[in-house]
Amino acid sequence: EFTVPRFTYDAELKLEQGNAAFKTERTFLSPDPKLKMSILDGLAEEIVKYKLYPSDAEYGQVAEALIKKHPCLKERGSVTGYSGWKASLKYKLGNYRTKLRNLGCTEVTVNSIKHKPDGISSPAYRVKKPRKAEVNYCPSHPQGETDETLEEIRKTLLTEVKKKNNEKNVRMLMDRSFSARRHEVIKEPLITDFKTRWPALFRTEE
Repeated sequence: EFTVPRFTYDAELKLEQGNAAFKTERTFLSPDPKLKMSILDGLAEEIVKYKLYPSDAEYGQVAEALIKKHPCLKERGSVTGYSGWKASLKYKLGNYRTKLRNLGCTEVTVNSIKHKPDGISSPAYRVKKPRKAEVNYCPSHPQGETDETLEEIRKTLLTEVKKKNNEKNVRMLMDRSFSARRHEVIKEPLITDFKTRWPALFRTEE
């Protein structure tokens, strides 16, 4: 179950007053733009701690948790009481992912439209989401490493893996090149090609 975070001090103060009025007078709070932004920003920051691409049902769970904790925010005329919050959350997360992509967040960049196959313009097409227990499903490269330097490490590994009693050095190079392998994996290469490029990964030690 989603835990609604604490928002900014002034937002919490307004919500406390709104909840008190709802409890005594059953009146709903119509949040001003600043309050609504504080709420959505706080929820978005909490959501991305767990995933960048929530499902429709998960957006609903977050919105429902919000009005349970702050009943004054329930929407009159809405069947669920939170359909507007759910829609706003989707829009907010879309903007949040754009910010992260501009900052170079790999998990978001790999899902941008320019990385889709030719003729596909839907952001939702084959979205690569982190799998369960894979926090860094598509991690960024280590500091100081680039595609070019990691490619050189990969080539070095082709030689190092053939040497005897060289497990320690191979392990070090494999650790350094982890992000490069993950970037290849999400492109779903042929196993034979991947094995040729990363033979050390298929050794029993790995």
